[in-house]
Amino acid sequence: MSPSPRANFRFGLLTAVLLLAACASPLRGDAGGNWLAAWASAQLEQASPADVQPPWRQPMHDVSLRQIVRVDAAGKALRVRISNLFGAEPLALGGVSVAQADGLVVKAASLRPLSFGGQRGVVVPAHAEIWSDAVEFAVPRQADVAVQMHVQAGPTLASVHPGSRIRSWAVSGDRVGMADWPDAVAQEGWRHLAAVDVRAARALPVLVATGDSITDGYGVPSGSYLRWTDVLSRRLVAEKREVSVINTGIGGGRLLRDGLGPNLVSRFDRDVLERTGATHAVVLIGVNDLGVSHRGRPTTPESRAALLAEMKAGFTDLATRARARGVCLIASTVMPYSGSGYYAPQVENEADRQTLNAWLREPGRFDALVDFDALMRDPARPAYLRADVDNDGLHPSLAGYRVMAEAFPVEVLDRRCEKVSAP
Repeated sequence: MSPSPRANFRFGLLTAVLLLAACASPLRGDAGGNWLAAWASAQLEQASPADVQPPWRQPMHDVSLRQIVRVDAAGKALRVRISNLFGAEPLALGGVSVAQADGLVVKAASLRPLSFGGQRGVVVPAHAEIWSDAVEFAVPRQADVAVQMHVQAGPTLASVHPGSRIRSWAVSGDRVGMADWPDAVAQEGWRHLAAVDVRAARALPVLVATGDSITDGYGVPSGSYLRWTDVLSRRLVAEKREVSVINTGIGGGRLLRDGLGPNLVSRFDRDVLERTGATHAVVLIGVNDLGVSHRGRPTTPESRAALLAEMKAGFTDLATRARARGVCLIASTVMPYSGSGYYAPQVENEADRQTLNAWLREPGRFDALVDFDALMRDPARPAYLRADVDNDGLHPSLAGYRVMAEAFPVEVLDRRCEKVSAP
């Protein structure tokens, strides 16, 4: 019997993983305990639409927020990073607490107040982020944690991640010490919440997945945890691999230019390399760069060549910065999007995608490559996603996200890359 397409693809991925050998060394632990990223989100700016009413309307005044996050690493203590990255005014918090959560239900007995330099409240300056003090708070892997904050006065532009794929809650007044919020109002999105770290017994791999809406989880039902990174995390648990998977994708994100959020080149250090204990990163980006370039406007051979040259330089810059930090960079090819009515690519745009993917596949550009294009394309129509993994011609379906997670070469996470200085 000949090997299946999935088996052939896995073989190709494992071949790409061999690229790591030249820069790899075993993970080293610290018996005294280690801080590592257990959850994070990428921030972008958001003002209140005209139809948003209190308590969600910005700038917020005397409002408590409850936000549920699922941590991907076990620890005996945790700390929380508060973000005012895009605010032009200070963010004044009267108090912050954490609690164990069962779905959206907060366990009252587990509530713990957080402090900032020993104080209950904190003022986060404009365009800044700040860590809480550590609090003893035992959490198992994949536990749900409620982060509650009392916003005394918020900025006009909040620092948010709208693609939370889970509800958050807001209510007037200071409720951070309470578990019961019967009059709270639900809305999707995380606000002013950038990261949760845990203190683990030893060093563990931390994989940061970043990119656009395919990583952010377009089409995933609220509260279902069915992004491809969520499915990958559960696969790692089943395989008894201790790896923290962090998702910093932004819907509409682009490599080079700002879209719904900052471009990846500009946010790569903050959202990927500086995540606590980051050892690996997987980057899936580029379809919006290619799609936006021709949507509603003519292109020329010169304009398309210039875009490809800029994208190659952008990917090269990411690889250089990752190597300087000792973070193994796993790049991905750009998946087909010819079935997208939104971008409606023509023959020349598809040729550009093929050209970029051929360049991405060249050995030595990254520490490893995940060929999601080869995995997800229709063999009979390689410019299109396979019908069994396709949502809308651009994004994978839920089945498609599962296929991506099942094919990811987890062996790449067993070793670390040494720092490589730029020439």
